[in-house]
Parts: sequence; structure tokens; C-alpha cells
Amino acid sequence: MADFSLDKFARPARVLLAALVALVGLWGLATNSGTGGDRPVSAQSTSSDTPQNNVVLIRLDGAIDGVTARFIVRGLRIAEEQDSELVVLMLDTPGGLLDATRDIVASFLLSPVPVVVYVAPEGAQAASAGTFIGAAANVLAMAPTTNIGAASVVSSDGSDLPDTLSRKAMQDAAAFIRSIAETRGRNISALEDTVLLATAYSATEAVELNIADLIAVDYASLLEQLDGYEVVVSGETLVLDLSGADTTTVDMTLLERLLAFIANPNVAFLLVSLGGLGVIVELWNPGMWVPGTLGVLFLILGWAGIGQLPFSWAGVSLIILSLLLFYLETTAPGIGYFGVAGTITLVLGGLFLVGFFGSPGIPGDAPVVNRWLLATTGVSVGVFVLWFAFELRKARRIKLYQSPMVSTSLVGATGVISAILSPAGPTGPSGPSIEVLVNGEHWTGEIEPGGADSLAEGSNVEVVRVDGNHLTVKPVQPETGVNNE
Repeated sequence: MADFSLDKFARPARVLLAALVALVGLWGLATNSGTGGDRPVSAQSTSSDTPQNNVVLIRLDGAIDGVTARFIVRGLRIAEEQDSELVVLMLDTPGGLLDATRDIVASFLLSPVPVVVYVAPEGAQAASAGTFIGAAANVLAMAPTTNIGAASVVSSDGSDLPDTLSRKAMQDAAAFIRSIAETRGRNISALEDTVLLATAYSATEAVELNIADLIAVDYASLLEQLDGYEVVVSGETLVLDLSGADTTTVDMTLLERLLAFIANPNVAFLLVSLGGLGVIVELWNPGMWVPGTLGVLFLILGWAGIGQLPFSWAGVSLIILSLLLFYLETTAPGIGYFGVAGTITLVLGGLFLVGFFGSPGIPGDAPVVNRWLLATTGVSVGVFVLWFAFELRKARRIKLYQSPMVSTSLVGATGVISAILSPAGPTGPSGPSIEVLVNGEHWTGEIEPGGADSLAEGSNVEVVRVDGNHLTVKPVQPETGVNNE
């Protein structure tokens, strides 16, 4: 028996409201970040009379991706706004995405403020993508026991590319690093070997081969050596004046830190999976609020993270299809087919989501969903779906208690057929299955044998028997029936 009320309309309204609230919140964060309102900038001197020999320090310790590229570009923009003497990027990276690397290199070459890449602290590396970024700087400095190089192009999951695609990608990357070396006056052959032969160099070797410019033990030593150093910016030779320079450290904003975290493929996949299940639980059992609200929030964060990655639309489509199948399982309880199909589709979506199709990239932290995570998610969701289907199948066999008073009052009552469930719906023991509106309530029922010929939506019927929450009805003549709509 189902109550005809506005509750069924409030269910999607609650989810939509939660989605709008989350979207407005993220839009506000993004807008504030874009205008510089929440830019974290710590400095020894942050007053409006910032000295002309101010140095902007940007620290990057991690993989190169879209988030870090925008962070570096924002730091360069702050240096330009403050008319800084110098920008120092303290770099320690295993590599990253080729597109993000090109964005950083372009911003270095176009920057009106001299850029120094300092591979530090000791033990740090400028591997893969870091090689291109370091070579593109006006000055490349390295701390002792650091290294640079090994910039061969591979697929986005770290595996080798097919021969033809590998040759094309290698030659493209080699031409890219040659053009950088020519622009900055560095050793073209040695830098080209980092791409074609995956060669790497220590700090000392890099300086000897004219890849790097100097070795500095620490940041203070770096500024001391750069004081009076000549650099070429936009075709003009500038002499750096760093005597008594103040340092402004640019940190990531809250939104950038959040995006850097959720841009991890494993985190993004988990957020989308959990978010979709949370929304489905809310739709299946409305009024709980917590699953729906958290589900919508997780979905937004998860898709935002995936948007920062080189994703494939095939993976996205499969994940969306899996969520639809899970929802269909809640509308056809006890079947289990939609749940199992949704689990398989979810795992395939995670597999195809990032890195599966082998798009070229520079090796580093491979942007791919961990296979163990996919297996664990598939097993967990599959067990939950099977348990859910089993419990609902048991619930369908339970005979609900029906008050004798209610049964007595319904027998002989007249109503109207509001929907015909057959052939889409199951066929009852007495005849075709229908939905009947009696006394303002919707019931499932069957036409008694012999009355199927008169079966039609809107027909008047009379209740002849009550079995739990099912009715057996018979057709009545329109003049003797009462329409309860």
C-alpha cells in the first residue's frame, strides 16, 4: 500500500537542494581564489611599500599536474604585480603531465620577472618533467646530491608506448627540449639525451655540461651567489640586485590544496563511487539527509578531481552508467541483476578512467587508479549489492499484518484502476496485476478470473477480497461504481 502524498516529490528536491548548496560553495571558493582574495602569501615584508629587490619564493614538492601548473603561474603573476626582482622555484619532482609541463615552460619564457629554478633540498630531483622546467628557467641552480634528467616519454600509466607512437612522442619531446635549450643557451645535445636516452645527471655533471648554472648549498647561499648575476629577460640583460632582499613565500590556497588532494586518481574514484552510492541510498530511503548531502558533496569533489586529470570519456560514461544501474536495483528490489551489472561497470569505469588508453606523458607519479583499489571496491560493492538483494527478496516473502477491521471495510468498496502493471508488472495468482485507487489510497491488486476482458485504465472495480496488501477486484458497471479520483 502506498500513500499518495507530496513525499515522493520532496525526495529529489532535497538532493537537488544539496547539490545547489555545494555548487555555490565551490563557486565562491573558486571566485575568491581567482581574484586573489584568499591568496596565502607569507613574507618578511608584506606592506604596500614592498621593496624593489623583493624575491618571490615558490616551493613545489610533488608531481607536475594541472593544479601545480596553475599554482606556479599564480606565483609568477604575484611577482609581476609586486615588481619583484626575482622568482625562485624550489623544485623537487619525480615528473608529471606533459601538458602541464608545457604550460609552466611557456609561463617561464614569457615572464617579465627573472625565474630561477633551484633543485633543492639535498637529495631532491628534477626528473622527467622537472628537466624541461629547470632548463626553461633563466637560471638553473642545484643543491649538492641532487639530480636532473631521465625525461623519456611513456604512456600516462608509466608503461612503454607502442613503437610508432613512441617515436612520434619522443621526437616531439626532443624537439621541445632542444628549443628550450636554444632559447636559454644550454647544452642542446646533453639535454636531448635526457629524452632520447633517458640520461640523468648529478648536480656537478649538470654544471660541467652547461645544463645547470651553479650549485648552492642552501637558499641563503643561492641569493648570495645570484647578487650581481646577469640574466637575459625579453632580450634585455639585467643585473640582479639582491642585497638586503626580502623574501615573499607564496603558498597554495585552500582551494588549490583541496584540488591537489582530490586530483589523485584513487581519491577521485573513491569520492565518485561513495558519492553515487550515498545519493542512491538517500533516494531509496528519503529523509535521512546525511547520505544524500554527503553523496552530492563527494560527487562534486570527485568530478572536480577527475577534471584535473587526463581522463577518458569512456571511463566517465561507465561510472555514470554504473550509478544508474545501482538506482535501477533499488526500483526492482530482490532481482540482483542491476546491482551485479552496476558493480562490474563501476570497476571497468575506474579501469578506463585515467591512463588506460596510453596517452603520452612524462614519467612521474602515474595518474592511474590503483588496481588493488579497483578490486577492493568491486568486491565490497558486490557483496553489499548481493546482501541488499537477498534481504529485499526475503522481505517480499513476509506477509504483512492487516487489521481485520481494515479488511472488512475494504471488501465491497469501489474504486478505479489507476494503472495497469501487466505485461510490465508481475502477474498475480488471480489475474493480471493492476494498481487500484480505493478510498484515496493506491493498492496493488488483481482482476478476478473472468474479468480480464473489461480490464482498462480508469475502469470502475469492486473489492471482493483482501490478502495482506493486495486486493482482488471485479469490474462493475459505470452506473454502479463510484469514482474515487
